[in-house]
Amino acid sequence: MNLRTDIRAFSVTSPVDGSIYARRSYADGAAIEATLAKARAALKPWQRTPLAERLAILLRFGEEMKARSAELAKMVAWQIGRPLWQADETPRLALVGQLLADIAGETLAERPYPSDDTIRRYVRPAPGGLHLSICAWNYPTAMLGYLVTAPLAAGNVVIFKHSPQTPLIAEVAEEAFRAAGGPDGVFQSLHLDHADAERLIASGAFNAVNFIGSVNGGRRVHAAAAGTFTQVHLELGGKDPTYVRADADLEATVAQIAEGTYSNAGQSCCSVERIYVDRAVHDRFVDALVAETAKWTIGHPIEDKPMVGPVVRATAAETIRGMAEQAVRAGARRLMPETGAQKAALLGAAYVAPEVLVGVDHHMQIMRDELFGPIACVQAVDGDEQAIALMNDSEYGLSASIWTQDIDHGTALLDQVEAGTVYLNRCDHADLYLPWGGIKNSGMGRTNGGAGLIESTAAKSYHVRSVIA
Repeated sequence: MNLRTDIRAFSVTSPVDGSIYARRSYADGAAIEATLAKARAALKPWQRTPLAERLAILLRFGEEMKARSAELAKMVAWQIGRPLWQADETPRLALVGQLLADIAGETLAERPYPSDDTIRRYVRPAPGGLHLSICAWNYPTAMLGYLVTAPLAAGNVVIFKHSPQTPLIAEVAEEAFRAAGGPDGVFQSLHLDHADAERLIASGAFNAVNFIGSVNGGRRVHAAAAGTFTQVHLELGGKDPTYVRADADLEATVAQIAEGTYSNAGQSCCSVERIYVDRAVHDRFVDALVAETAKWTIGHPIEDKPMVGPVVRATAAETIRGMAEQAVRAGARRLMPETGAQKAALLGAAYVAPEVLVGVDHHMQIMRDELFGPIACVQAVDGDEQAIALMNDSEYGLSASIWTQDIDHGTALLDQVEAGTVYLNRCDHADLYLPWGGIKNSGMGRTNGGAGLIESTAAKSYHVRSVIA
């Protein structure tokens, strides 16, 4: 595989204050080969482990992670900048395990097919084998549920690579799995650089690769797997739209759209990035959004209790500010007082204050490329037809939402929207009961629920003939 033999160090720069929060080393070739060997040795015993026993271990894993919630929340706050009081993701991770335990028996059960006196036909979901799971930094604990808990529940073994921005989360997770009684080799973490990860994928070392991250990262994973027949699951970015109809309940709608735009500093794949508002209520909506945005305070995520901390790194903040400035030069208008941006500048290079832009359109980069920042972009539209056309005018298709008091008509409009998940009177929510994933450049495959669990398996068909004529 031509893996590197030298030890290469990397650092985690905290966006909170620009300090070096941690130093780690990427695994060398010998460590990678040893990890692969342990995973392969663990695969058959784990597949033979009764489902109830596997699920019990994963439930204990969730509890062990919850027991480390304070440590993990502090890591999240320092590594990505989310305010400490918002940084505990362990309840969601544990809930994924509980929901999987509730449905795994039925989802992974044998399925009968038409049979007769001499032939029995049925299908059993078979584990795929060795999975490489690659995690993004923006929900670094919660996403373990999709990338680790579900594949393990299905009987696979997992080698886990976290983002180099959040490597400490992976180390804690591996330790928690061992504390939960997880067998050696079933779940291992590796600090891999991009080049070695791509070499491993290209070698055909894995039966499946599960990736959550950027579109560019997803393309590289997909390209690396080309010709290997490795199953590839990609959960990528979004440019998620929302449409406020003239009959929407503005008071309730505005607060939820603001949360969908600004929570986690706008750094969610399903953040609301494009807001289309019927012209009849546009000005009232904008006034209410400006008032709501003023409540989204920015500050030091550890020392203070702000609504928004820094974005993940100073270069990301530069990109966000640059896209906003480009839009303003093209005719958009900023509506928030300059004091927010001034405070952000005093806090540090990675801080971006929540902002509202109006007068945007699809000629502007900010309405076409994923922003991943706390800026609300509002465009007026003349009714449903134009709104739906603009919502679908995107290379992305992760989630989308419509706000209206006409439930039947709103649901009918959702049928026309090109996205993997659509909401009526809600936004920015990855529902753990429903399959999750996108279309277009937002990815391929689904996580969550029975659909996500079954995608961690392959259908194995049985044709059992009891009498030979």
